[in-house]
Amino acid sequence: KVPLRDKSGRIIGISGFATEITDEIRIRDQLAHLNQTLRAIEADAARHESEELYCDITERMAAEKALKDSYEKLERTLEGIVEALGAAIELRDPYTAGHQRRVAELAVAIAEEMGLPTEKVEATRYAALVHDIGKLAVPAEILAKPAALTDTEFSLIKFHPQQAYDILKEIDFPWPLAEIVLQHHERLDGSGYPNGLKGDEILLEARIIAVADVVEAMSSHRPYRPALGIEAACDEIKAKRGRLYDPDVVDACVSLFEKGFSFA
Repeated sequence: KVPLRDKSGRIIGISGFATEITDEIRIRDQLAHLNQTLRAIEADAARHESEELYCDITERMAAEKALKDSYEKLERTLEGIVEALGAAIELRDPYTAGHQRRVAELAVAIAEEMGLPTEKVEATRYAALVHDIGKLAVPAEILAKPAALTDTEFSLIKFHPQQAYDILKEIDFPWPLAEIVLQHHERLDGSGYPNGLKGDEILLEARIIAVADVVEAMSSHRPYRPALGIEAACDEIKAKRGRLYDPDVVDACVSLFEKGFSFA
């Protein structure tokens, strides 16, 4: 730095000092501007990120709604297929008109009483709605015969779970309906049909339908006998609890009727 003097030699300033001050001010201004610019960039980035997040959430919500709508449509389609299959057998066998629907009603109530998860309750319901579809292969005169069946006739009846399996296995249901329906006449001690399965070899849904089927059948009119009533049906499953029928299923079924359950 060079001192500045007047004509008398007195120092009146320093050369370069003003320039340094000016430079410092300019640098500070530039830093302030840079900082302001950075804040603007950050704000813009945050806004952009927020917009992207909003769009992402919106798109996700739209996708979820579309998926839900598709699932509900599929569910309605499945229900329509199942009900159509059930109606087909009931048209051929007027004495069991409504039987499958009532079995499904009781089977679902049992499954819910047992606290089963939704997917098992739904599997039980749909399987119960078509559990007798195999009777389409049984001559109508046997189904409606107002007398005891001969051994030959009963052997044809006993084949209906396998016939049902052969029909249902071709449909890609989200539950193992074909297997459940195939097993609904199996019994815990292995005395059932068609495969003589025992205990836990039998799917739980099939064990539930087995009990609901017996109770509904005994409490309803049949060509060869009048209705026996709910009390007789409950006595039957209690007497064979643990031997033919799953104890937990029997207990849940009996509990339902004690609480006032009745068929719609």
